[in-house]
Amino acid sequence: MIAKLRCVGGDQGSSVVETSLASLVFLAMLIGAYQAMLGLYTFHFVSDAAREASRYAAVRGSTSCTNTPNLTNCDATSSQIQTYVQGLGYPGIQKSKLTVTTTWLKSGGSTPATWSSCTSGTCNAPGNMAKVVATYAFPLKVPFARGLTINLSSTSEMVISQ
Repeated sequence: MIAKLRCVGGDQGSSVVETSLASLVFLAMLIGAYQAMLGLYTFHFVSDAAREASRYAAVRGSTSCTNTPNLTNCDATSSQIQTYVQGLGYPGIQKSKLTVTTTWLKSGGSTPATWSSCTSGTCNAPGNMAKVVATYAFPLKVPFARGLTINLSSTSEMVISQ
C-alpha cells in the first residue's frame, strides 16, 4: 500500500487570516475617518464660539451702558466673556475644555489701520478692537493610540462699537 502524503504547506484557513487582517485595517481607517469628521464638527462650534465672544465684547465696550441702558454685563471683562461663551452650551463640547482669551488692540491712527496691544487706559473703548482666541482640547479616540488630544483654535476680531 501506498500511503497518502499530506501537504504541509496547505492553504486551508488562510482566507480567515487575510479577512481578519483586512477587517482590522478597514475598521481602524473607518474609526479614524469618523474621528476626523467629529473633529471638523467640533471645530465648527469652536469657530462659532470665537465669533460670538468677539461680538459680545464689541457690543459691551466701555460706553455700552450709556448708549444702551438695559444692556447687561456692560464694560465686559475677559472673565465675563469666558463665562458667556461657556454658557452657550454647544452640543458635544465639554465647557471645561473650552478656553477663551480676549485681548484688546488699539488703532495706530494710520491708513491702513495698524493695531497694537492696548496696555494702558480704557482698552475696551469704542474704536478699539477686541481679539478673541477660542481653544478646545479635542480628545482624539483612535484605535491603538490612547490619550491623544488635538488643540482646535479659532480667532475672531471685531471693532468695539459702544
